Amino acid sequence: MGSPTPHEVSDELRRVVERWHQLPLDHALSRMPSVRVLVQSLADRVAEARGVAARPVPDLGPAAVMDQLTVMVFDVFRAEPGTDPTPVAAELAGIRRSL
Repeated sequence: MGSPTPHEVSDELRRVVERWHQLPLDHALSRMPSVRVLVQSLADRVAEARGVAARPVPDLGPAAVMDQLTVMVFDVFRAEPGTDPTPVAAELAGIRRSL
């Protein structure tokens, strides 16, 4: 079974992750709050789609936040099949541009 994540979202996610790994630590730390907001927003969507209570995503630091983002993006499209990929791709592009 393939990934439920649409190609345009996967491509933008890859760009974000690549850019993140190029950042100096101090810059990554300064951008963490905006990335964590997106991770939490996606986690909340997944919880709502699954009919469970939303829980805070733990802050595991800049080394793990891209893994958390990747998992949450995957989970959104798995929990909400047929979700319009355009808003998620746009959110990812916004994060990438802010980096």
